[in-house]
Amino acid sequence: MGCDGGTIPKRHELVKGPKKLEKVDKNAALAARWKYCALSTEKLRRPIVTCDLGRLYNKDAVIEYLLDKSADRPNSEVVSHLRGIKDIKELNLTDNPAWEGERRNTKGDRYEDMHCAMFICPVVGLEMNGKHRFCFLHTCGCVFSDRALKEVKTEICHKCGDPFKEEDLVVLNGTKEEVEKLRMIMEEKRAKAKATKKSKKSKFAETVSKPSESKENPDSTETVFAEGKTSTENGDDRSQPAVPGPSGSSSSSNVVKLLAASGSLAESGSKRSIQTMEEKSETYKSLFTSHSSAKRTKAQTSNWVTHTPYHF
Repeated sequence: MGCDGGTIPKRHELVKGPKKLEKVDKNAALAARWKYCALSTEKLRRPIVTCDLGRLYNKDAVIEYLLDKSADRPNSEVVSHLRGIKDIKELNLTDNPAWEGERRNTKGDRYEDMHCAMFICPVVGLEMNGKHRFCFLHTCGCVFSDRALKEVKTEICHKCGDPFKEEDLVVLNGTKEEVEKLRMIMEEKRAKAKATKKSKKSKFAETVSKPSESKENPDSTETVFAEGKTSTENGDDRSQPAVPGPSGSSSSSNVVKLLAASGSLAESGSKRSIQTMEEKSETYKSLFTSHSSAKRTKAQTSNWVTHTPYHF
């Protein structure tokens, strides 16, 4: 069983011990998180978007997932919290001038630096390769390093000038603890948004119900007029209390006067509306040649004489 030709085996070749756990290379893990899409595992390319948990995606991959969630994808659990296009934010990144891309090592005979990143911090110049902590603003989408935000403390974005608060800062590719905190904040925001929507719906329902109630229940003045009219028709003034007027008459006579005045006002208003409608119709008809104003009278018309000359 081997050992022919004077070979001397070693102990680890003959005795098999427990298998060692395979350790993932840190550089490879950082490159996978900062240079590749978390959903499609393809290289990141513009436009690059992120979610409330700080993960990086290609925008086209997220749109394809939102259009068809039933399709089987390897990393669908990563984007299970995304409900629509409003849950993602496009990032405003700063290009790294030292980045040459894939053109640098086309033949494969040159050293490729794994730590060289595509984007940098616009304030400090740190490369976004995973060694430094980076954050983005939820208001404008600009990306900065944590060192820049600590050294230059402002409430205005360094790149676009939009104001922001500390609540708008979201860590990119944070640790498990940071991701859990971001998830709690995301759930709280969604609960608040649902509560505000419910309150708006209830207010809208109240405003809609109020005019319908007013239509069903007429005004108190109309009820008073109706009661006065019935009392005068029946010749009984007991339905209304007698309010002494300047001449000592009861309230029924005042109600009758008000009814007469309202009837005359309604008749005058209807007559005015009919007159205005007739005037509008006449002005509209006058635009056409078939109207009486466009036709010529006999005095205006001329007798045409036709003459057919013969030239030989």
